[in-house]
Amino acid sequence: MGKGKRLEDMILRSRYKNISQFSKAAGVPYTTIKSFIDRDLERASIDSVLKVANTLGVKIEDLVEEGNKVAEKKSAYTISSQYNYLPTSISAGLPLTVDGIDHAEKISVPDSIMGKWAGDSDIYMMRINGESMNKIIPHGSIIAIKPTDCNLLKDGDIVVYSDNHDYSVKKYFRDDNRIIFRPDSHDKRFYDYVTSDNNENLVIHGKVVVYIVELD
Repeated sequence: MGKGKRLEDMILRSRYKNISQFSKAAGVPYTTIKSFIDRDLERASIDSVLKVANTLGVKIEDLVEEGNKVAEKKSAYTISSQYNYLPTSISAGLPLTVDGIDHAEKISVPDSIMGKWAGDSDIYMMRINGESMNKIIPHGSIIAIKPTDCNLLKDGDIVVYSDNHDYSVKKYFRDDNRIIFRPDSHDKRFYDYVTSDNNENLVIHGKVVVYIVELD
């Protein structure tokens, strides 16, 4: 059975009974789910796949594995953990004000992706928006953020920070009483953001420990 047909069967067997009701519950457009079914989930965004899997109460692998591999690999690949997910993108360009950051959804991510960070209840997820870190993290990637004491940060760590509620993602460097947030981009128009360590509006929210990239 193909991945699209398996997804359709899961939806029809669920308590939602049809694709229209399921799409409303999952927060994924009807046309997107129909496209998943018709195209066997090819070019499916990880955001939408996570929402579909969570609404069905299944693991991502149960959706994306080929039919003849699901049974063989289920015990090895379906261990997942849930994390808070903040659906508003944060900026990897100029700092961007994030509204509604206190409203978190839950997403399930396979432990095989999270590695040593699997199951860490402190970790939360966001989507990156912008090109100033595109040598490492492409635009649109999902990042896992681990709250970290500033004293434990090392030069070159990638962090999420805010200055007066403006959020951004950059590499962290310390130079005496200066803190430097440095881009890592193919675009030379991006430049360092420098502030002092006594900046009362500066908050370093955490270190990026994992990122998930969607391939074209």
